[in-house]
Amino acid sequence: MEPLPQAEYEQIYARVPRLTVELVVTGGAGEGVLLSLRRTGPCAGLWHLPGGTVRYGEPLLDAVHRVAADELGVEVEVDGLLGYIEYPSHLAQGIDWPVGIAFSTHLAAPPAGDRFGPADETARWFPRLPAPMHDEQRAFLRARGLAA
Repeated sequence: MEPLPQAEYEQIYARVPRLTVELVVTGGAGEGVLLSLRRTGPCAGLWHLPGGTVRYGEPLLDAVHRVAADELGVEVEVDGLLGYIEYPSHLAQGIDWPVGIAFSTHLAAPPAGDRFGPADETARWFPRLPAPMHDEQRAFLRARGLAA
């Protein structure tokens, strides 16, 4: 199923919660957590957990694999369910009300070349979380001992 046109997306998600999957991709040898940089939208300039909206009728694990391919250009293996992340900061800004189901994952294989995802995306490993990041994601990762 194709993503919604922007106008329809905004009309729907202005009235209902938006279910997302959040990928907590961890690496070995002190690499930390893999984060992506938002380039557009109201969260532009923030580092974030790779994630995306679950499409109608899409099983959650299929959404995890789709997001990994679309946002990072990699395949991941799912290690388990970590919990959920709510975003009161989005609600306070009048953006939307996402609720993210967070999955612990790891790379099935290293990315081709030295970079992740499409050319217009930036993703990198963080042994320590960066300052420009969603507070909700930072708190979630720290509460689970996944980041400093």
